[in-house]
Amino acid sequence: MSADLKKGMEALKAFKGRVDTVLTTFEGSHAGATTLASQRIPRASFSAGGGAFPEADGLYTQYHRVHEHLTSLSKSLGLQIEAMGIAVHGADVGFDNLDEETRQRFWAIQSKIDYDGAEARRAKDGHPAPERSDDKTSRTGW
Repeated sequence: MSADLKKGMEALKAFKGRVDTVLTTFEGSHAGATTLASQRIPRASFSAGGGAFPEADGLYTQYHRVHEHLTSLSKSLGLQIEAMGIAVHGADVGFDNLDEETRQRFWAIQSKIDYDGAEARRAKDGHPAPERSDDKTSRTGW
């Protein structure tokens, strides 16, 4: 039984190494969130001058929407890969044995992914996002 556990831990360590490599490669690629965010095309690139050109406006609107979705997807994917790496490391050493900063990072990623998922579902269903408030009696949780 102990030999099987050792093989399992070695497999997790190898998997974590592959996840770390994928994350590093991903962030350094053209699909990385920073690179994607910097590749914006200004509205003026779709038509010359300031004249009305509804088709160009529509194309720009769709381009901007797709660009925002791709940037969001890239960030989410990077966060999920990072969280997976932390989870694998936690499975190896025991989650309670992770340093506090690493545990906090893991839970921050989980919260961000959960929040973004809820926002995406609300937007898809056509519901507006709740207004944020510093009011302690607010039932929105903020």
